[in-house]
Amino acid sequence: MSSLCHTSAVLVFFMALAVGVGAQQSNERSCDVIGDESSESQMERALLKKLEPLSQMRFNVTVEKGKTENYVYHFRVCREVNSTLHDFGGLVQTDRQNGKTTVIGRINETQVFNGSDWIMLIYKGGDSYGRHCSGEKRRAVIMISCKRGVTASSFSIISEEREKEQECFYLFEMDSSVACPAEDSHLSVGSILLITFASLIAVYIIGGFLYQRLVVGAKGMEQFPHFAFWQDLGNLVADGCDFVCRSKPRNAPAAYRGVGDDQLGEESEERDDHLLPM
Repeated sequence: MSSLCHTSAVLVFFMALAVGVGAQQSNERSCDVIGDESSESQMERALLKKLEPLSQMRFNVTVEKGKTENYVYHFRVCREVNSTLHDFGGLVQTDRQNGKTTVIGRINETQVFNGSDWIMLIYKGGDSYGRHCSGEKRRAVIMISCKRGVTASSFSIISEEREKEQECFYLFEMDSSVACPAEDSHLSVGSILLITFASLIAVYIIGGFLYQRLVVGAKGMEQFPHFAFWQDLGNLVADGCDFVCRSKPRNAPAAYRGVGDDQLGEESEERDDHLLPM
């Protein structure tokens, strides 16, 4: 009995854990475009929806410059890197030497726009630069380029612009198929007509076969629709070609004359009896 109770308790524990994880995923914060909700354009909403397949993925890149800089950058698309902190951090830098974390950009201050084959995602409102860039807040710029057949790959940091007085930023890039434009159909008009014609032929043959077999009760070759017509089609085509392509009229006299009985003449009445010896 105790074993049964133990098994039941374990099952209840795992069910509760699964429910908790599912609830945590559903309660994760997503991107909030800068400005009032009513001011978000249809294009921004469409781009955020287009990026949704990447939201469950995590991206990391390590940067090491000598002995002074050794960082790991953690990135998520429209989700918090660490949802338990509730800091809206969408791109976070971790110093591998002392474990210090710095929020580069937050998902509650998001900008998004696109081109023909790229999407640019910007997280603003990061932690202050301190002595760099007049102490302004950090921001992360992520360039997502089109690469068909790949959900996401090649996440890397390109540069950090922090020597300016204002508008400093971290620039990252990655490849993903979500940034690709919709592929146009390559079927020409002739191909479409050919497919339509083939489909109609298939419907005619299959439908006619079923009708002849199930309704008319035909057997053998008679099940083929309009069998008599198709059987005689070759003769009809031959007659048509003979009629159209004939080089001379039908009633033209022949180019030669046959040897008739009238040309042979009558048998001579003269006999050679007088040449015989008496």
